[in-house]
Amino acid sequence: MIFQDPQETLDNLPVAYLEANVHGVIVRANRLRRALHPLEVGEIVGKFLWDLVPAGDRESSRVEYLESMQAVGPMPVIRRSIYSGDGRFHILEIHRSYIFDENGTIAGMHSMTIDITETERAHQEAHRAQQWLESIVDSILEAVIVTDALGFVRSVNPAAEQLFGYTAAELTGKPIEKGLPILCFADANVAPLNFSMALDKSTKAVATMLNRERQPMKIEISTSPIIDKEHGYTVGVVSVWRELGAAA
Repeated sequence: MIFQDPQETLDNLPVAYLEANVHGVIVRANRLRRALHPLEVGEIVGKFLWDLVPAGDRESSRVEYLESMQAVGPMPVIRRSIYSGDGRFHILEIHRSYIFDENGTIAGMHSMTIDITETERAHQEAHRAQQWLESIVDSILEAVIVTDALGFVRSVNPAAEQLFGYTAAELTGKPIEKGLPILCFADANVAPLNFSMALDKSTKAVATMLNRERQPMKIEISTSPIIDKEHGYTVGVVSVWRELGAAA
């Protein structure tokens, strides 16, 4: 029977792995974990954990670790930003758990490090894109409301707030047909506009509805489905609301 070397087993793990004893000395580290540090750091096994963080953070890191060895409980996930051995900036998410000896006493810590650089970058880019789109919608002079594919309001611009008297916070998260109830449509011979229709194609209708003060308003509603260009499915609906005058 062939037994695999423990270090070889660790080196084959798909995540960066490290173990430290109760004093904070690193006793095991796999290939991916060692590669996270510049070459000038040298061999990390045998070093204290806080030797691997910036000089200004070493004392606080030391105190935090030694205090964590005194109490049993979930160890919080922590984040670190480093320049790795490949010379690139990385954002790391570190998941930790206790190591116990045969008597149930804390003997150290396991640590798995996940590189979330690309995930974090994608999240930040999506957030910036969302802010940019919200800025565009907010700058439109006509009332615009955006819903998701289930009909829940996701965005309300200032012009819509002014038109209906509701704040964005009052409408966001509500089904649009409940947040802005329609009393009747101008043409009884035309099928009433509903959210399901708006998901399939661009629509236009004139309707009477109530504002926040429960006053009737005659409104022209234009809707268009929002299509995900990459996958081709509908992700929501954008609607433009124009007041045509006081309802009769």
